Amino acid sequence: QVQLVESGGGLVHSGGSLRLSCAASGRFFSIYTMGWYRQAPGQQRESVANISRGGNTNYVDSLKGRFTISRDNAKNTVYLQMNSLKPEDTGVYLCHADGLGYYSTGWQTIRSEWWGQGTQVTVSS
Repeated sequence: QVQLVESGGGLVHSGGSLRLSCAASGRFFSIYTMGWYRQAPGQQRESVANISRGGNTNYVDSLKGRFTISRDNAKNTVYLQMNSLKPEDTGVYLCHADGLGYYSTGWQTIRSEWWGQGTQVTVSS
């Protein structure tokens, strides 16, 4: 019912930049927090950053200053600007959102969360 579609991943040299985008579409009433997680090979998924509908942001401490999250509520899209990339930033970056969705039929809302399929980011040394 709700799809999160990421884009913007790719291969970049160490020190380079990438900008990820994640657009939400489908049937939902409202999206509250949007954010990014990442998962490196053989490691657990970790939170990168999130942003509330009002623009309040949270970052994992190790990424502050290099990554910037932003969103466009009118487009239901969240962005992640990643600068000064390092090889250890390599992984699959997944978009996450929570808000109010709908039951499969009718118009009753239910608190929901959604995940994107992920976009690969590879940083070469």
